Amino acid sequence: MTPTQVDLFASALHFHQDGEVRADERQMTGSASGAWQIGVFHVETDADVHADHWEMHPHAEEAVCCLTGGVRLYLRPVEGEDAENAEAADELVRLTAGTAVIVPRGRWHRLELEGPSDLMSVTLRQGTRLEKRAGTT
Repeated sequence: MTPTQVDLFASALHFHQDGEVRADERQMTGSASGAWQIGVFHVETDADVHADHWEMHPHAEEAVCCLTGGVRLYLRPVEGEDAENAEAADELVRLTAGTAVIVPRGRWHRLELEGPSDLMSVTLRQGTRLEKRAGTT
């Protein structure tokens, strides 16, 4: 294999179980490839991080990394917790440049920006689900 430069803002790195690493299309929802994905994103608005949706990865944890800027990561209450007002019960993690959080497997989460940012996500996208937030259009 000849080493080649990869633009991480245009594609993602996919790490396969057999040890192969490929630069390929970024996938935001489910993938049947079984590959872990590292994606880097420049984001400027809440729409760029689908802030109007919850996201969940049923088969793996996700590392959400803030490389520059700042972001608020909200974790939805775990099912079974008393959450009459779900929005008020969301757990908030603030990320600044150089920080990361590991989102537990199967935990619904979403992002909102503090301002333009560069983010990195590392997860197994297989089975990823998106769910529209209540009260958003």
